[in-house]
Amino acid sequence: MFSLKPPKPTFKSYLLPLPQSEDHITSEPRIKKLEPVLLPGEIVVNEVNFVRKCIATDTSQYDLWGKLVCTNFKISFITDDPMPLQKFHYKNLLLGEHDVPLTCIEQIVTVNDTKRKQKVLGPNQKLKFNPTELIIYCKDFRIVRFRFDEAGPESAKKVCLAIAHYSQPTDLQLLFAFEYVGEMYHNPDDNLLGKAVEIMHQVLYFTQKSADYRALSKAKKVNGVDPGGGGSSSASAQQTPLFETYSDWDREIKRTGASEWRVCSVNEGYMISTCLPEYFVVPSSLADQDLKLYSYSFIGRRMPLWSWNHPNGSALVRMASIKDVLQQRRIDQRICNAITRSHPLRSDVYKSDLDKCLPNIQEIQAAHIKLKQLCVNEPFEETEEKWLSSLENTRWLEYIRSFLKHSAELVYMMECKHVSVVLQGNTTMPITLSINDIMYTDTSVLNISSIRGTRIEEEEGRDLSCVAASLVQVMLDPYFRTIVGFQSLIQKEWVMAGYQFLDRCNHLKRSDKELLEQYPAAFEFSEMYLTILYDSARISLFGTFLFNCPHQRVKESTEFAISKNIQLGDEKGLRFPCVWDWSLQFTSRDRLLFHNPLYIGKSAPCVQNGAVKTFKRSKKNYSSTLRGVPPALKNGIISEQEFLPRRNSLILKLKPDFLQQAEGQSNSMEQYFRDWFAKPVDLHGVILPHISGTQIKLWKLCYFRWVPEAQINHGGFIAAFHKVSLLADEVDMLNRNLRQCKSNSPLQGNCSELDQGRMYFRANGLNDTSGAPDFLSSSFPFSPVGNLCRRSILGTPLSKFLSGAKIWLSTETLANED
Repeated sequence: MFSLKPPKPTFKSYLLPLPQSEDHITSEPRIKKLEPVLLPGEIVVNEVNFVRKCIATDTSQYDLWGKLVCTNFKISFITDDPMPLQKFHYKNLLLGEHDVPLTCIEQIVTVNDTKRKQKVLGPNQKLKFNPTELIIYCKDFRIVRFRFDEAGPESAKKVCLAIAHYSQPTDLQLLFAFEYVGEMYHNPDDNLLGKAVEIMHQVLYFTQKSADYRALSKAKKVNGVDPGGGGSSSASAQQTPLFETYSDWDREIKRTGASEWRVCSVNEGYMISTCLPEYFVVPSSLADQDLKLYSYSFIGRRMPLWSWNHPNGSALVRMASIKDVLQQRRIDQRICNAITRSHPLRSDVYKSDLDKCLPNIQEIQAAHIKLKQLCVNEPFEETEEKWLSSLENTRWLEYIRSFLKHSAELVYMMECKHVSVVLQGNTTMPITLSINDIMYTDTSVLNISSIRGTRIEEEEGRDLSCVAASLVQVMLDPYFRTIVGFQSLIQKEWVMAGYQFLDRCNHLKRSDKELLEQYPAAFEFSEMYLTILYDSARISLFGTFLFNCPHQRVKESTEFAISKNIQLGDEKGLRFPCVWDWSLQFTSRDRLLFHNPLYIGKSAPCVQNGAVKTFKRSKKNYSSTLRGVPPALKNGIISEQEFLPRRNSLILKLKPDFLQQAEGQSNSMEQYFRDWFAKPVDLHGVILPHISGTQIKLWKLCYFRWVPEAQINHGGFIAAFHKVSLLADEVDMLNRNLRQCKSNSPLQGNCSELDQGRMYFRANGLNDTSGAPDFLSSSFPFSPVGNLCRRSILGTPLSKFLSGAKIWLSTETLANED
C-alpha cells in the first residue's frame, strides 16, 4: 500500500535515518516518473497518482498500482507493475495496454464506500462526494475498475469529472481527430518527423518491439494514405477504393459489367443532397435534369443509388421513400422503368420492403441491451443456471437469422429469377446494425442509448438497406470476401452511402460472421480482422467512421480549418487518417492475423512433372479433412436428421428453412435452395447461409474476450487456426522449394522469399510437430487479463457452451454432462 502522509516523528534525531524497505524507496518516485505516450495534438487534461487498478472483485492480490491519466483522446493507466498471469498481448500502436479511447466509454460510475453512495456521471455534472472507486463500462463490453484508497480525494474527483466531460463532448469538432489532423497541417514534415521519432521512442520503451518503429513512422502521412496497406506485404500493392472520386465508381461499373449504368455527378459540391456522395451510379437512361427534378420527391432528396450488378444483368439498387404522395406512383414507375431498361433482358423490378421483412429498432435495441447484460452481468453466478435460455430470450440470434434469411431470398431473385432488386423502407423505424457482426453470426448495435427520443427514419434508406445490400453482395460476389474487397464494400455501402456513424456510435452526448464460420475457405479475412474492425469504429482518430455522411466531413472540417487558420488550398475539407491504413495501428507481423489460413484463391499453383500448373479446389477437397465440422456442413449438404429436435431441447421445433418454406412461398424458390444445398459449394460463386437454429451462433471472440472467467486455455477457434496456419506455411515452403527446383536456382539465393510468409504462425520446417504456444486461448489475440474478473465458472453450462457444446441442448442436459 502507498501513503501520501508519512507518520510524523515524535522526537528530533541527530542520527542518520535508517534505510527504508525497498518498496518504500522505489514505489513513489517510480510512479511520479511515469508519463503517458501522446500523439500529435493530444494533451493531458487531468491525472492522479497512487491509483489501484482492480483485476478481480474478490481479491486484491493481482491489482496494479500506477497513475491514471485523462487526455483529450483516451484514459491511460500507467504502471511499472507487470501484468499478472498475462502470456500474450496484441499491441496497438496508437493505444497502450491499459488505454481506453474516450469514444469507447459508454458509462462512468463513481462510488464512495464510506457514504455508500454511487452516481452515474455525465458531462457538466457536479460530484458531491469524493469517489473511492471508479467503474468504466465500455462499448466493447469491457469493464475497467479503479480504486482511489491512497490517492488524493480532490485529485480523484477531478480526474473522474474530466473523464466524464471529455468522453461525452457536445460538439463534433471537439473529437480528438480534429486536433490530431490540425496539428498535422500546422507542422511541416521536418518538425513533425521529430515528434514522430520522440513518440516512437516512448512506444518502444513500453513495447520493446523494433518493428513498431517502422510502422509508427508512417503516422506522419496525412494525405496520400495507402488505404490498402493493412492487409499484408502481398496485398500492399492493392488499395481500397474510397469511392470519393468519379474514377472509383467508374472502375466499379466496369468491374461488374454494368454497361447500362453511368456515374452521375449531379450532386457535385453536394448541391442536391447533403446525405449522398458527390458521385454515384444511376441508369444511363435517366438524365441529370430528370434526377434533379425527381430528387425533391425523395425523403432527404436521396435519389436511387446503384450498389452492384450481377453478371446476368440484374442490378441491386437502394432507394429512399417518396414523400410526395401525389407524385409517388408516377415517379416510382419512371425509376423502375429506367432500371428495367438497364437490364439486358428488360426484366421486371422486385421491390423489397425492408421494414416489413426485418425487425425494427425497438426490437433490436431491446435485444442488444439484454445481450449486454448477459455478457457483462455482475455477479456472474446469477445467470449461470439459466444462461442458455437467457441467450435465447434476448432474441439476438433470431434477428440475425432474419437478416440472413431475407438476404438469401434476394440472392434467389437476382441469381435465379434474373430480376433487379430495389431495397426500400416505408416505416419510420431507425436501426443500428453492423455488417461485421452478421459476418460472424451476429449484428452489432453500434449505439444502444443515443437514439432514444429521436426519429431517424429508415425511409431514407440509410440503415436497414446498408446491412441487406452488403450481405447480398457478400453472398454473390467473391471479390467482397477478400480483405480489400470487403473494405471497399464498407466504404461504398456504409461510409459513402451516408450511414450515420456519428449518431449510431454515440460519439457525442445526445438527448453494432455467420457466413465466415460456415464457409471459412471462401473468405480471405479472419474473425480477428472483423473484431479489430469492430473496435476501430470506436477510435476517434479515423475519419472513416466519424461522420454521418461525406458532406458532414467537408463542412465540419472546413469550419475547423478556418478557425485554426489552416490553408486547405484545393482540398475539400481536411483529410483524416483512413482506418484502412492498418499500419497506423499494427505492425506488419500482427497484420498477418487478418488473413484466414483456410482461404482458397481462385486458383492455386502446383508443380507437376516440372511444369507449373493450376488447379481449382472444390468444397469436397478439404471439408472432409476438417475436424469438428458438423456432418450437415460437409460438402455443402444438409442432412435431414441434423434438424430433428432433441429431447428437452430449448427449441421446440427445428427445420431447415430452405427445405421447408413457409406457406405462400413459390415452389421455384424452394427448388433453387434445394438444388443449391445438394451440390458441392463453389467458393468463388454464390454462397448461401445455413439459418437453422443450430447454425446461428454467438460471436464469442467479440463478446467474451474481456471476461477472464470465459477464457479457455489452448481452446476455442484459435487451436484449429494455429494448426491450419502451420499446415499452410508448410505448403508454402514446399511450393517455394518446387519453384527453386524448377528454376535450378540455389536455395540461398532466395532467402528473402523464404523469410516472407503470409501466416502469423510459422512452421519450424516440414513435418513440424511442435505443440501450440502456451499463450493461446479462446480470447486470442486479445488478453482478458487486466479487465474486471468476476468469479470462476468452470463446470457451469456457460463454460461448456464456450467449449463447444451444442447450443440447442437444454440447460438441464448440459448440467448433467460429464
